[in-house]
Amino acid sequence: MRKEFTDSINRALHNDNLTGALGRFSEAYRVSRAKAYEGIDFEAVRTQVAERKSYAASHLDELAETFTRNVEVRGATVFRTSSPEEVRQYILKLARENGVESIVKSKSMASEEIHLNDFLVKSGISVRETDLGEWIVQLAKQRPSHMVMPAIHLTKEEVADIFGKEVDEPLTSDIPQLVKFARAQMRPKFLAAGMGITGANIAVAETGSLVIITNEGNARLVTTLPKIHVAIVGIEKLVADFEDITPILTALPRSATGQLLTSYVSIISGPVPNTDGTVKDLHIILMDNRRTAMSQDPKFKQALQCIRCASCLNVCPVFRLVGGHVFGKVYTGGIGTILTAWFDALKQSDEIQSLCIQCGNCAQVCPGKVPIPELILELRRRLAVEEGLPLVQKAAFSVVNNRRLFHSLLRVASLAQKPFSKDGFIRHLPMFLSEMTDFRSLPAIAEKPFRDTFKTIDQPKSKEKVAFYAGCLVDFAYPEIGESVVKVLNKAGIEVVFPEGQTCCGAPARYSGAYEVAAQNATDNIEAMLKEDVHYVVSPCPTCTVALKHEFISTFESLGKADCLPGAEELAAKVVDFSSLVKKLVDEGRLTFKEGKQLGKFTYHDSCHLKRTLKVYNEPRELLAKAGYEAVEMYEADMCCGMGGSYSLKLPEISAPILERKLKNIKDADVPLVLMDCPGCVMQIRGGMDKTCSAARVEHTAQRLAEALEDTGSERTAH
Repeated sequence: MRKEFTDSINRALHNDNLTGALGRFSEAYRVSRAKAYEGIDFEAVRTQVAERKSYAASHLDELAETFTRNVEVRGATVFRTSSPEEVRQYILKLARENGVESIVKSKSMASEEIHLNDFLVKSGISVRETDLGEWIVQLAKQRPSHMVMPAIHLTKEEVADIFGKEVDEPLTSDIPQLVKFARAQMRPKFLAAGMGITGANIAVAETGSLVIITNEGNARLVTTLPKIHVAIVGIEKLVADFEDITPILTALPRSATGQLLTSYVSIISGPVPNTDGTVKDLHIILMDNRRTAMSQDPKFKQALQCIRCASCLNVCPVFRLVGGHVFGKVYTGGIGTILTAWFDALKQSDEIQSLCIQCGNCAQVCPGKVPIPELILELRRRLAVEEGLPLVQKAAFSVVNNRRLFHSLLRVASLAQKPFSKDGFIRHLPMFLSEMTDFRSLPAIAEKPFRDTFKTIDQPKSKEKVAFYAGCLVDFAYPEIGESVVKVLNKAGIEVVFPEGQTCCGAPARYSGAYEVAAQNATDNIEAMLKEDVHYVVSPCPTCTVALKHEFISTFESLGKADCLPGAEELAAKVVDFSSLVKKLVDEGRLTFKEGKQLGKFTYHDSCHLKRTLKVYNEPRELLAKAGYEAVEMYEADMCCGMGGSYSLKLPEISAPILERKLKNIKDADVPLVLMDCPGCVMQIRGGMDKTCSAARVEHTAQRLAEALEDTGSERTAH
C-alpha cells in the first residue's frame, strides 16, 4: 500500500467534519430507510429488481437495438459507442456545430466517469453543474465523495466559504440563504445555455423512454430550457419493458435517501417543443466503456444489477470513517471498487479494495442483490494472479499450509510471549509491533491448546457423534470456549470427536486472494473431517463455519477443481453453527435449562458472518433468554466490531475507530455481560474492553449456556 494512500486514510480519519457528517448521516439513514420500507416486502422488491436487471445484462445488444429503434422513430438521435473519447468528441462536435458556448448539466455519474467537464472546459466551453451538491464540489475543484450526495463531506460553513470565493464576499452559513444564493447564481446559466446534459436512471427499450429521478428541479430546467438535450446513458441502465420501472422506482428512493419517492420523476419519450415552438434536438449517447465485457463475465455480470442508490455506502462501517475520496475513485464505496476495476483498470482498484472489511452490510441492503463482498474477493483473487502476493504474505501462508509447522510455532510462541503477557492478555508489544496493541489488548496464546485439552475431557460413549472444528483462535487462544461447546453437547448425550488433521479454515488466504492456499487448507480439512463417521460438524466460529459450509465449494469452483467438489459438498451438508445446533437440541427436549434462574442482564453482539451469511440471529438470543438472561439490545448490535480477521492487523487505524464505536454502544447498554458467537469478535471486543479498563465480561455464548443447562445425566449415558 502506497504511503500516499495511507496518508489519505489518516487525513480522513482525523477530519472531524468528515467523520461527523458521515456518522450522523449513517445513523439517520438506518432509521429513515427502515421507515420508508414499512409495509413493503423488501426481499420481493429486490428480487424483482435483480431479475429485471439480470435479464437486461444478458441482452444488452438486443435491448440497445430496440431502444435505438424506438427512440429514432420519435425523431431523436442515438449514438452508441464503447469509447469514452468518442463520447467526448461527439458532444464537442455537436456543441461547435450549433455555436454552443455554455452548457448546463444535471447530475450524471456517466459524465464523471469520462471526465467530461474538464475536457469541455479545456476546449473553451463553459460548463455549469446545476445539482447543488455537484456545483459545490465543482466550485471546490473536488470530485463527488458520494454517488447520491456529492458534497456530503462538506459542512455548511465550508460551503459558505466556497460560495463566498465565487462572488468574492463573505456569506452566512445559514442553509436557506445558501440555497437562495445558489438559485440566484444558477438561473441565468439555465437561460443562457445552448445545451443541457443529463444522465438517466433508467432507459426503457420498449418505449425508447428515459427516466430521470431527482430531488431538485434543476434536471427539468436542464432538459427544458436549452434547445439541445444530450443524455449520457450507460447501457446497463437499459431495461426491457416499461413495467420494469416500477420495482426500481420503488427501491431507488427508499434505498438512496429513505424517501418514499423522489421529488421529481421525469419520463422523456422523444423530443419535446422548445419554448420558442421549435423541436428540441435530443441526442442519447449509449455508452459502453467495458460494460458489455462485464456482462460476459459470469461473476461480474451481477454488478450490472446496481441501480446506483449508494445504499452500500450508507451502511458501510469503513466508508463512514474515510468517505469516498479515499474509498473510491469516480464511483465510491464497495460497488465503486468493482466499477473502478472494470471502467478504469483492475490495478486502479488495488488499494481501495483493501478497505473492504467483508462485513456484508452492503449485500444485505442492496436492492439489486449485488454480492459486493463476494465480487471484491474476486478482485483480490485476480489482483493476486496478475500482480502476485507480497513476500510477507507468501511466507505466512506457506507456514499456515504446513499444519505441523504452524502448530509447532504457536506452541513456541506461547513460551516466547511470557515477558509480555499478564492475566491472559498481551497489553504491550515492543518496537514495530507496538501498534498491534495500541487500541486493544491481544489474547495470550494458551499454554495448552484445545487439541491437547480435549484429550483429557471425560465424555459419554455414544453412537451419535459430532466432529468439533475449533478454528485457530479456539484451539490456541480460547480453549475454554471449546471446553464449553463439548460440555453442552455432552449434556445432550452426544460424543464429540476432534479430528487431529484439522488446520486453518483458509479464510485469511481466501480473503487475500490466495485461492490456491485456501484450496489446500480446504483439502486438508475435508480429509480430516470426513474421516470421522459423524452426524454433524460443529464450530463455535462463524467465519470457520462459513468457510466449511460455503467457501470450500466456491474456492474449488473458482479454481476449476471439479474433482474436489463432492468432498466439499459432503462436508458442507454436515456443517452447522453452534447456536443453531443447540437450539435444535433444546427444541427436541434433549437439552433443558435450570428452572427459575434469573442470571442478570446481557447485551449481544451479532457477528457479521453469523447474521449475514449464515442467517442466524434469533437463535442465540432465544437460548440465552430460556437460560434466564435478560437481553438489553445495544445500538447497532449487528454492526461490525472492526475485527475482520487479519484486517485489524493490516489496517489498525480503521479497525480502531470501528471498535471504539462498538465499545461505546456496549457502554451505553449499561450491562455487566457482553455475549457473542464468534471468537474473533471476542478477541476484538474483549481486548478493547481490557484496554479501556471496563468491568463488563466478554464471553462466547457457549460459555454461558454450558453453565445454565441442566445436568440430565445423558452425558454419562449412551444415547
